[in-house]
Amino acid sequence: MRRLNFNVMARGYILIGILLYLVVGAHAQNVKDLNLDDGVMAKGYDVVAYFQNKAVKGKSSYKFKYQGAVYKFSSSKNLEEFKQNPHKYVPQYGGWCAYAMGEDGKKVDINPSTYEILDGKLYLFYNRFFNNTKEKWDKDPEGYRKKADRNWDEIIKKN
Repeated sequence: MRRLNFNVMARGYILIGILLYLVVGAHAQNVKDLNLDDGVMAKGYDVVAYFQNKAVKGKSSYKFKYQGAVYKFSSSKNLEEFKQNPHKYVPQYGGWCAYAMGEDGKKVDINPSTYEILDGKLYLFYNRFFNNTKEKWDKDPEGYRKKADRNWDEIIKKN
């Protein structure tokens, strides 16, 4: 009887492992798809601070590597908050410009001080040379987000 219970439990754990791999692996980002500067996400800005309505550069003394990218933080408190729930703070679309991802599926660099928190997710935008893509995004954020989600899924599937 004990042997049977062990086999059932072992099969259950294997099944759970396979399901987790399929769910997480299906949407896993390849490091080469991320917008990184020397391995650092968001141009070194503190992704937790965005959720506090601040665009703040992180410090090298507070950094953490997550899914192949280095994240920097402005305080030990923000670093610890990120460690508790990193998925909450990771920028959408690998840190590329959300508008460009929605407009034509292109990986366009960002200005880390131009961002939006929408439905609890971080979106970053290009904003240079009189081209503030956040203003364009604001005309139809839901439409651009849906298109960007589809385009990003296609990019991930290719890898």
